Amino acid sequence: MTVLRLAAADALARLDAFDVIIDARSQAEWALDHLPGARNWPSLTDAERAQVGALYAQVSPFEAREAGAALVARNIAAHIEREVMAQPRTWQPLIYCWRGGQRSGAMAHVLGQIGFRVHVITGGYKAFRKALLDDLPRRVQGLSWRVLCGPTGSGKTRLLHALRDAGAQTLDLEALACHRASVLGQVPGQPQPAQKHFEMRLWNALRALAPERPVYVEAESRKVGDLTVPEPLIAAMRASECLAVQLPEDERVALLMEDYPYFVHDPGLFCERLSVLAALRGHAVVNGWIADVRAGRVQAVVRDLLARHYDPGYASSTRRNFARFAGAQPVALSNRSPAALARAAEQIQVREE
Repeated sequence: MTVLRLAAADALARLDAFDVIIDARSQAEWALDHLPGARNWPSLTDAERAQVGALYAQVSPFEAREAGAALVARNIAAHIEREVMAQPRTWQPLIYCWRGGQRSGAMAHVLGQIGFRVHVITGGYKAFRKALLDDLPRRVQGLSWRVLCGPTGSGKTRLLHALRDAGAQTLDLEALACHRASVLGQVPGQPQPAQKHFEMRLWNALRALAPERPVYVEAESRKVGDLTVPEPLIAAMRASECLAVQLPEDERVALLMEDYPYFVHDPGLFCERLSVLAALRGHAVVNGWIADVRAGRVQAVVRDLLARHYDPGYASSTRRNFARFAGAQPVALSNRSPAALARAAEQIQVREE
């Protein structure tokens, strides 16, 4: 039998060395957060954990352990029949559970008895997360950042994607957070991940970036929807070189109409989102926007949102938060077309050479 204990920091450094990463926790624990690429093989399902927990509290710990052992044995057998039978002898899994190691240990023991070389994270998910949070500042500080600044609708996200498509290194915080990073930015049908899983996804993206090349990132506040950007990254972004993205107003309005099509096609949703701005812009203004949306004047509302809500104070707040914005390199887009964005991305990279 070969079962090896692996410190969390070592697991962090060797994460890509394993054929599969197995999360032995329940479905709900896995859904809240899990290691990058981890597959969920529950030793106990959510319902079974509740069942065993009730036995422990209401009957006796011994009977709870008996029932739990039977359930774990059946589940491990099912995982082996479904996932393991075709694996070669050289197959090497990494297994973890929450902290104590009982659930991962049981699975590792059986797989080790088969003859596989199995690694188990000492301290489980909890230790790995602590190691990740300790490692994240080092990852951030080792990179050279370029921050895309610009008012709402100026094409920052599209330019970020154009840079990515042109081969530049990018970090897309809005994609990681599943949110467009504004009061109106929640994407219908796309819930945000838990804060812990956002941080896991962020760390996983950071470890793929090379320190010898610049990394482009869109300017964000500390919050992207309900999620908080870790302080080391916010601090690094705010101290880094900036690019000032500019787009004519008519193009900005058209871009927002394209990027938020659900507001055009679902006036009720748009009105619901606008209502949250009443505390900031007053009921009279917001009620006027809602009336215009219901009358089909969505474009006029978008234009007025830029004038009254998004643009006021943008330049001063950006200068206040981003130390190098005053010397930002201008990126003037003539229009929102893919060709214009591709040209801008190419010019930005040429200037880096």
